Amino acid sequence: MNLIVVVSFSLIVLTYGSSFIYAEEERLLVNMTLVRNATALEAYCLDGSLPAYHLHRGFGAGARNWLLQFEGGGWCNDINSCLDRAKTHRGSTRYMSKWEVFSGILNNNVSLNPDFYNWNRVKLRYCDGASFAGDAKFDNGTSLLYFRGQRIWQAIILDLLPKGLGNARKALLSGCSAGGLASFLHCDNFTSYLPSNASVKCLSDAGFFLDARDISLNYTMRSFYEDVVSLQMLSSNFQGVEQNLDKNCTSSGHDPQENALPYIRTPFFILNSAYDVYQFHHILVPPSADLVGHWNHCKLNPAACSTDQINILQGFRNDMLTALGYFFENSGRGGMFINSCFAHCQSESQDTWFAADSPRVHNKTIAEAVGDWYFGRRVSKEIDCAYPCDTTCHNIIG
Repeated sequence: MNLIVVVSFSLIVLTYGSSFIYAEEERLLVNMTLVRNATALEAYCLDGSLPAYHLHRGFGAGARNWLLQFEGGGWCNDINSCLDRAKTHRGSTRYMSKWEVFSGILNNNVSLNPDFYNWNRVKLRYCDGASFAGDAKFDNGTSLLYFRGQRIWQAIILDLLPKGLGNARKALLSGCSAGGLASFLHCDNFTSYLPSNASVKCLSDAGFFLDARDISLNYTMRSFYEDVVSLQMLSSNFQGVEQNLDKNCTSSGHDPQENALPYIRTPFFILNSAYDVYQFHHILVPPSADLVGHWNHCKLNPAACSTDQINILQGFRNDMLTALGYFFENSGRGGMFINSCFAHCQSESQDTWFAADSPRVHNKTIAEAVGDWYFGRRVSKEIDCAYPCDTTCHNIIG
C-alpha cells in the first residue's frame, strides 16, 4: 500500500447531526504514482516529465466508489511564464513532493470526512498550466514545452480504469481553483468512461471564475484566459485547449464556467466563496488596476476596507449570484454552497471542510452540504448572507 500515516497528537471536537465526536487528527500521507503508459500517448508535463497521481484505496462499503480530485495551481499564459513554471512543481513531476497530505474531502477518517472516507480517493497532480485541457507542443529549436493537459487527463484515467475505476458504482470528480475549472471541462467526459449504471457527479471548489471588470473597468482576467487559450494553439499539429471547450460555450461568450454550466449533463455542485480571495486579488483588484496600493490594507484584512471598498465587494458578490441565478433556479440535480468567507479552496482543508468550527451556511458545513447533495438526502443549495454577517468564516487571506 502506497501510504504512511503520521499522527500529530491533536484533538478535534466534531459535530455531525446532533452527536459530538472526538477524534485524534492524523496526517495521511499518500505516495506518488507515475503514469508509465503516458509515453505512448505523448502525455507529458510542461517539461516533458511523466504525469502523476496519488491513490489511497477505499475499503468496506466504499471499495467500489471513487473520488478524483484535480489539483489546482493557476495557469501560465505566455512562453516565458510557462518556461518558468516548467522548472517548478507546477510544471514538472521532477520537482513535486512525492508524498501528499490527504485531508478534508480526501481524508480516510469517518469522523473527519463522513461520506467519502472509505472511497478510493485520487489526487491528480497538475503540471500542464491549462487546467488539464491543452493538446499542443511548442518547439522553437531552443525551448521545448508540452501543453498536453488533455492527454494527461486521458492517461491517468486509462491507468485507473483497470485498478477498479472501470467498475465504479459511485464516482465524484472534484477539483480546486484551476482544478475546479478542470471539473467543469471534463465532467461529462469523465461520465463516459464509467459504467452506465454508475452514479457519477462533479464538484467544482473555487473554480467558478467571473468574467467581470476590474476596478479600472478592464477585463483583466478575460484577457489572461484568452492568452492561455491562444498560447496552447501554437502547434500546427494540434488544436490546443480550444478543442476541449464546449462549442456551445465558446460561441456564446468569454467565461468558460458561466457559459458551459447549462450544457453539462452530469449533476454538478458549485462550492465557492462570494468573496473568493483569488478573484478579489486577481479579477476585481489585480495589481495592474491598483498601482498606488489603495487596496493593500483591504486585501489583507476585510475589516480594514473602507465603505466604498465594501460596496464594490458587495457588487462583486451580487454579480456572482446573478451569474449563478439560472443554475440555482433551474438545476434540479445541481447543488450549491456559496458562503461569504474570504477564502479560496475549502474542500481540501480539514478546518473548512468538516470540523467543530468549520464555516456554515444555515448551520450546515460544506461536507454536510456536499454529502446531502451527492446522496440525495435533501436539496442542497445554500447561499450565505452578505459580509460581515457570517461569524463562522475563517477569512483566510493570502
